[in-house]
Amino acid sequence: PGENETKVDLEELKTSVLYSGPVDPAEWVGLRKSYPLLVYLRNNLLMLAILAFEVTIYRHQEYYRCRNNLTAPVTKTIFHDITRAHLDDGVVNCVKYFINYFFYKFGLETCFLLSVNVIGQRMDFFAMIHAFWLIAVLYRRRRKAIAEIWPKYCCFLSCIITFQYFLCIGIPPAPYYPWRSGNANFNSNIIKWLYFPDFIVRPNPVFLVYDFMLLLCASLQRQTFEDENKAAVRIMAGDNVEICMNLDAASFSQHNPVPDFIHCR
Repeated sequence: PGENETKVDLEELKTSVLYSGPVDPAEWVGLRKSYPLLVYLRNNLLMLAILAFEVTIYRHQEYYRCRNNLTAPVTKTIFHDITRAHLDDGVVNCVKYFINYFFYKFGLETCFLLSVNVIGQRMDFFAMIHAFWLIAVLYRRRRKAIAEIWPKYCCFLSCIITFQYFLCIGIPPAPYYPWRSGNANFNSNIIKWLYFPDFIVRPNPVFLVYDFMLLLCASLQRQTFEDENKAAVRIMAGDNVEICMNLDAASFSQHNPVPDFIHCR
């Protein structure tokens, strides 16, 4: 570009994708010549093998249950004979219970920690949006109120990760983006903070990994909210009903059926 067409320094211009070397437009649509081809496709083949292995296991379990007139377990757990009643029987049963139902009990807190991790790792415009959503969810306070807004939160995470994916892809190789023109008051730090597509400071795609982990746990938590309303699940895993915050700690044993090991004296 000419002197009046962009405000990019020459040193930054040398690191641009457009000017650091020859550009093949076919790579933008995912076409790239590679040798050997098997090395290029090994990750795709590995994913197909894992999916085929998973489908085989589920089909085999379904066939085995149909052949022996067995019903599928209510909860998809490892230790089917461990319920909420076995939690206080010993350390071994306690570990088994939390292997089965850790996310059922602490999934919401895990999602909050992952949301804070996304904010801390990104520190950009989208991190600010995540912070606003975290404040909005925490403002509901009650678990039932959070469960009502949680599907909207999952929808937000799905839309924002899709939108960021297209930002990382950007447009095909072109002279420059509008925010790189001579009339735009944007520098590289602002573009990086706004997570805009750019040929010089490209968006960091690793941020999508943090967003994906948050979306994965949020989706599991949405399933947990649905399971909490099923009587069979509550019998096996226990309920997640909140204890009133106005109760005295020493009188918890009067309202909580679990043995009190702290104020037992």
